[in-house]
Amino acid sequence: QVQLEESGGGFVQRGGSLRLSCIASGEVFSVHWMNWYRQGPGKGREFVARITSDGATNYADSVKGRFTVSGNRGILTTYLQMTDLKPEDAADYCCDAGVVVAGGKKRPCDFWGLGTRVTVSS
Repeated sequence: QVQLEESGGGFVQRGGSLRLSCIASGEVFSVHWMNWYRQGPGKGREFVARITSDGATNYADSVKGRFTVSGNRGILTTYLQMTDLKPEDAADYCCDAGVVVAGGKKRPCDFWGLGTRVTVSS
């Protein structure tokens, strides 16, 4: 029906950068928001960043000034540019989108991707 796929994770040294992508595909009529979350080893899920279809963004305090979320194609694709990475940023990152399904209800439904792993060496 609708799929979200994250990519771009990997291994990086402290202070390095990575860019994650999240692509919505399938029976997508429109995307209203995309959130990025992360879950580190032994930790709960943490909100990271959000972008809405009108371009509004917001961030967790822990990543402000280091991470930037952007989107194109009506935010069917979003990017999470991560800079000055720290060991505490190591986590599985996943995206969550509010999607209006083509031919379905007019209200957005929540869809989740499976995640991409970021490892940061100290």
